[in-house]
Amino acid sequence: MAFLTKLEELFMLAVFHQNGPASLMDIRRYLLDKTGKDWAIASLYMALDKLKRKGFIESFKGDPKHVRGGKARRYYMVTKKGIRVLEESWNMQKGLWKDFISSLTMSNQTDE
Repeated sequence: MAFLTKLEELFMLAVFHQNGPASLMDIRRYLLDKTGKDWAIASLYMALDKLKRKGFIESFKGDPKHVRGGKARRYYMVTKKGIRVLEESWNMQKGLWKDFISSLTMSNQTDE
């Protein structure tokens, strides 16, 4: 089982929730909306590149913008391997969080 850092998990989920190919700006807006943090383009790009090297996401260049000298945007998608590692991560964490809540509940009952 591959382990993801919290940031890797967060970025992969942001890519996944775009319902199709996601541009860097789409991902950044989604993360700002969900976390309240305005992520630097460079940090997003570096993290996505690392996820790409691990085989968890893939990228491709789209068509150039329809303006003179317009550059092609890069789009990202989560791979089947990436989806599998997200599911494994969720299943592992679900058990850990369940144990945490259970312990917290028992601790609160003994404090009363």
